[in-house]
Amino acid sequence: MILETRNLEFSYPDGTKAIDDISIEVPKGKKVSFVGKNGSGKSTLFLLLNGTLKPKKGKVIFGGKEIEYSASGLRELRKKVGIVFQNSDDQLFAPTVYQDIAFGPLNLGYSKAEVDRVVNQMMDHFGLQPLKDKPPHHLSGGQKKRVAIAGVLAMDPDIIILDEPLSNLDPVGADEILDILNELNGLGKTIIISTHDVDLAYKWSDYVLLLSSGKLVRKGTAGHVFSNDAEVRDSSLKSPFILDIYHELEKRWLATGNAQPKDIPELVRLLHSIDLMRVEISPEIAVGECVNLGVLFGDYTKEGLYEAVNSRVLLKNDDGTAVVELKRRVLKPGAIYVYNMDAFDKAEFDKIIETYDINFIGAMGKKSKDIAEDSGIDVVCNSGVIDKSILNAITGSKCLILTSSGMVSHTEKRIREYIQNSGIRLIFSPVGKGAAETNEESKHEHLPDETALS
Repeated sequence: MILETRNLEFSYPDGTKAIDDISIEVPKGKKVSFVGKNGSGKSTLFLLLNGTLKPKKGKVIFGGKEIEYSASGLRELRKKVGIVFQNSDDQLFAPTVYQDIAFGPLNLGYSKAEVDRVVNQMMDHFGLQPLKDKPPHHLSGGQKKRVAIAGVLAMDPDIIILDEPLSNLDPVGADEILDILNELNGLGKTIIISTHDVDLAYKWSDYVLLLSSGKLVRKGTAGHVFSNDAEVRDSSLKSPFILDIYHELEKRWLATGNAQPKDIPELVRLLHSIDLMRVEISPEIAVGECVNLGVLFGDYTKEGLYEAVNSRVLLKNDDGTAVVELKRRVLKPGAIYVYNMDAFDKAEFDKIIETYDINFIGAMGKKSKDIAEDSGIDVVCNSGVIDKSILNAITGSKCLILTSSGMVSHTEKRIREYIQNSGIRLIFSPVGKGAAETNEESKHEHLPDETALS
């Protein structure tokens, strides 16, 4: 565990008890959400975690050592634990974007050349170069949030804490911030957020801590925490929307049971339409076993004909026939390709579009979107890109995801997990000059039989 608390308590001067005997553990390199309604203690707990507030009782432990509240001890802690406040205006104070991002490195004693290198690296990464000389308070909400995150990241912390990171952002701006957080996590950073958005916490988090009235109610995986409807309701929250939909489908026998889909592709995969057929089988095949019929039936899409495979025997008859439940898979799979925009080359890109017959393009991250816009690329999706690419691919589309190097591995992981869990044959591969390293690593990964790599 990289960060822990033991029996933590904190009260404000007016006697309000904001944190009541909380003991938590934050796993290194994970995405963690503190979930609770407004006033549940999330923000106070964050200020305790980076030493801004000192607990009345208990202790905060970072890297196995209890934190020291001396000036030097707190300075060292804040190098490793950076915090981004809910209201970016509380964090941005310098005359220009450049100076705001430079503040942290300057206070850490970086040389002028090193400060310049780090700040320009951050501005390039977050698409802030055109704004470098602008006053931060003149920026949009999403731009301010990117500057605040860049300022924290410029100090290279191990943990980044964000208080309600998506508040007051439009859907595209929110997706850009999530892309950034996923990318940072892919680079090894531990990301902690506070939120009352149960849908965000459920879909995004590796680990969730549910808070109510300053107490820790429940902790664990998102599925574990949100499986207890009573505790969620008692904390003045609601069940994640996608779980509500799934449970309603399950009641109507339209989805397979005992699952916890986190996104729309997972939910679609669990939809259960029973197709029965009477077939002849060998005498030795028992009820419950699977037989591969290789029967073609029905049109799913123009590009995607389905085949009956691994059909499960439900009932055997005395005449040597059986009733089987047909399992279906698409014979003509769609494809998802990933292009690293950090190595963008227009001639190469145009050839990829033609060679792979791309008919759906999505862009993730501010940098990718800016390059695409400047290059006249027809991006049809800039929000929920991975999920929408999967949904289009399983109906036969040829999809291309534009992203930056830090997000290639995250994108690949999500898509490979879907292929592995669903058994659906999707062609998947990074493409272009920027794909060489990822393809080399992928040679050593196990893929299901249904997966095809181009």
